[in-house]
Amino acid sequence: MALRRQFELLPEDHGFLEEYGLPWETVVDGSQWVLIHDFPTPDGYNHQTVTAAIRMETGYPMAGLDMVYFFPALARKDGKRIAATEAHQQILEQTFQRWSRHRTGSNPWKPSQDNLGTHIILIEDWLQREFEK
Repeated sequence: MALRRQFELLPEDHGFLEEYGLPWETVVDGSQWVLIHDFPTPDGYNHQTVTAAIRMETGYPMAGLDMVYFFPALARKDGKRIAATEAHQQILEQTFQRWSRHRTGSNPWKPSQDNLGTHIILIEDWLQREFEK
């Protein structure tokens, strides 16, 4: 699969993704998106890997990154509902499941510290925390 690079990332974001080691793309479909393929999920989900999509917000890195979108949609194998995942987003003619997760007042976006890499680590945490409830 030829990986698309339709826009340039900041050098630190590009470096993080290269070190992260999963196939990734930058695509433009209404917004600028980073797609990370073969993104692993913890045990307990219906898919072992998914494509994670992150919208690169206008004004980033001063404007924070928010949420994540998964294809195919994730569900828990035990049948428990995953809150705030009902909305969908079309990206490149595929339907991604939006995980409406946000930073909090106690964990705000800090432009001098946060970046695509810290957001991806937060996504990993969101996936894990789903089973700690």
